[in-house]
Amino acid sequence: MRNPVAVTLSDIRGLLGEPRFNWDDPAPWEDLERELGVAFPADFREIVDAYGSVEINGQLYLKHPARHLLHSLSDDVRDDLEFWREEDMAEFLPGPVGGGPGELIPVATATTGEAVFLCVPEGPSSPWRVVVQEFDSPAWTLYEMTFGEWLLDYLKGRDVTLCVRGRAPDGPFWEFLP
Repeated sequence: MRNPVAVTLSDIRGLLGEPRFNWDDPAPWEDLERELGVAFPADFREIVDAYGSVEINGQLYLKHPARHLLHSLSDDVRDDLEFWREEDMAEFLPGPVGGGPGELIPVATATTGEAVFLCVPEGPSSPWRVVVQEFDSPAWTLYEMTFGEWLLDYLKGRDVTLCVRGRAPDGPFWEFLP
């Protein structure tokens, strides 16, 4: 049986092109996971380790947790958790933010105003899921798929709340964040 993470990364590489970050030190992930009390899903880690802190299709910001980077997932998660825990923001999500079972971890943002969350599994056999919140409204959408599956659908122009049509007319692309 093939590794589903490898298949997903291979599919993403086929659409986005070869990554150039290729991080192999688990320490930044371990530090962030220790702080949150939960291990990130393998597909998310694999994709972010491959591409690093990037902007995809001039729209989706994906960041790596290495603290030495100008755009660090570790710093963003901490700030975003504080922001989404505010009383007037909590009503815009289907549940609380944090690293506990059923809680939401903010992992990506978009220039078009959406926030992408990973939904921590309720139990050991439950899958990770993705929630996208539309910042300009109280709307959010739960996707019963892994982050890798969600990203693949996004790259293929499928409706995953973020719309890639018109943003990547020549096909998906990425560039490192400055």
